[in-house]
Amino acid sequence: MPPARRPPASSPPALAYAAWVAICVVWGTTYLGIRICLETMPPGLMAGLRWVAAGALLAVVELARGHRLPGRRAWRRLATVGLLFIVGGNGLVVWAEQWVPSGLAAVLLATSPFWMVGIEAVLPNGERPHGWTWLGLAIGFAGIVLLVWPDLSAGGPVGAGFLAGAVALQLACITWAIGSAYERRRESEGEHALGAAALEMLFGGLVLTVIGTAAGEWPRLAFSARSGIAFAYLVLAGSVVGYSAYIYTLEHLPVSTISLSSYINPIIAVILGVLVAAERFDARSLLASVVVLAGVAVVGAAAPKGSTAPSVKGMPGGKPLEESDQKR
Repeated sequence: MPPARRPPASSPPALAYAAWVAICVVWGTTYLGIRICLETMPPGLMAGLRWVAAGALLAVVELARGHRLPGRRAWRRLATVGLLFIVGGNGLVVWAEQWVPSGLAAVLLATSPFWMVGIEAVLPNGERPHGWTWLGLAIGFAGIVLLVWPDLSAGGPVGAGFLAGAVALQLACITWAIGSAYERRRESEGEHALGAAALEMLFGGLVLTVIGTAAGEWPRLAFSARSGIAFAYLVLAGSVVGYSAYIYTLEHLPVSTISLSSYINPIIAVILGVLVAAERFDARSLLASVVVLAGVAVVGAAAPKGSTAPSVKGMPGGKPLEESDQKR
């Protein structure tokens, strides 16, 4: 998504903290929203139509406010970012939640900092991990192994589906990391942030819709009262409101403060999954989640000055980059 702006030196307004709370709550609930939508909607079309609707709505709002959308010269870059963030980052999450409970999906996506560190380490002029960072990576991946190993060793369709979903969630983190590395090295060409975000949503949503169409998902597309409400919530709250709130906080709060949502989102997602969707969350899941988040905390604490652990959602969203690198 569009590059963030550095927060001003003056004290942030109270509204910025309200926006941060909104990010924690809204993005923590989107995992359950996805899970509910999948009850009647196939993954490709559900994700694609969500982002097309959100992008179109945001574009209309921007035009109504008198802001021009980015011109054609920026489309290639915005389409690339949309492909990495929307198709890879979100599309894979939706596909994975067919087998992975929403709460555990949020925990597994908290590994974004690990992949961000890895991508930066192999890029020219990227930050190189040292000491405590490696320890944090080891702790986090130990938590992932603890979470998925029993399902892998059990075999069978359930275990295989869960494992495939866990792998897809890590691929989502990787595409998000690549997208962040790509965007931080590109010029924004002066376009308005939300207008650029609207086009990214549209480009990514259209690709996901084409994928769903190619997979023959239209005959399986249906809405119940429950999934219809969840879909509308994802479009309005998860995409339009949540992303706008995130852009606002980036303008007024330090990224180190915003990144705390990395630890709050999974907690909200787990609680809602258990209470609303009766998802399994046993002692092993709790222990693995604590280990993963401990690894995230170590990586964030080990980030050099000028870097911070990013937020899970950006979103699928913490990544140790400079403040100008933050997105979602």
